[in-house]
Order: sequence, then structure tokens, then C-alpha cells
Amino acid sequence: MIKFITAEETLPLRSRVLRNGLAPAECYMQADQLSTTFHMGYFHNDERPVSILSCQLEELEGYEGLGYRLRGMATDFDWQGKGIGRQLLQDAITYLGNELQADYLWCNARRIAYGFYQNMGFQFLSEEEFEIPGIGPHMVAYRLL
Repeated sequence: MIKFITAEETLPLRSRVLRNGLAPAECYMQADQLSTTFHMGYFHNDERPVSILSCQLEELEGYEGLGYRLRGMATDFDWQGKGIGRQLLQDAITYLGNELQADYLWCNARRIAYGFYQNMGFQFLSEEEFEIPGIGPHMVAYRLL
């Protein structure tokens, strides 16, 4: 089941999957508590999400329209490769387009997830990677909604 969740509910997965076990309290993002940010989770017979994502209102420089930025998308290691992240992101894309009337979604995609984002209809805005210290190589990815 996919549902909206709080920023706090994203922290354990962010810690485990995205931040190499950093204390969950250290995994907050600046826009987590803004009213224009939403968080979603995929739950499977459990009280905790096995996949999460956050979307914050943030336009991409040089692009027209209402833009949202995908942040903190993570799927528990035991659940990766089963289509859960794809389903979760598709639900977020539907919500962004239909309910929020957003024009596009963008993110800083990790190298390990390039294929995932391409399969979800994202395009990379350059062929050059950039390094996020302590996290690794990324490229900016963009998708019209």
C-alpha cells in the first residue's frame, strides 16, 4: 500500500540506504517540514515503509513552469528490484501532475540509479557527473509531467 507519510517516517530508510547508517536525526533535509513538501511510502504488511520518497517545490534553473524536486528516494535493500520504487514514483508523478498541476519533476540522480530514472522517463541534462561529498557521483535528471 502506498500512502502519504511524515518526514520522520522517512528517516530510518534514508539513514540505512542513502546515508550509510548516519543517525536518523541527521538525515533531515532542509525542506522536509515545508507545507509544499510531501513524503510518500510503500508499506508491505508492516508498520514501517519499505520504500520512501520526498518531493519539494523547487524549480530547476532555466526551466519554465511549476517544478518539484525528488529527494531522498530509497528502497530497503531486501525490496530492491521488485518494482516497488517504480510504483511509488509513478504514484508521486500522478499526484504531482493531476493534483498539484506541476509541469516537471527533477532530481540529482545517483550513478547506481541512472537506469531506473531513464526507465521512468527522465532525461539527463548533461553527460557530466558531479560529486556530492560523502554520497558519490550524480547527474541532474528531468522529466516532464
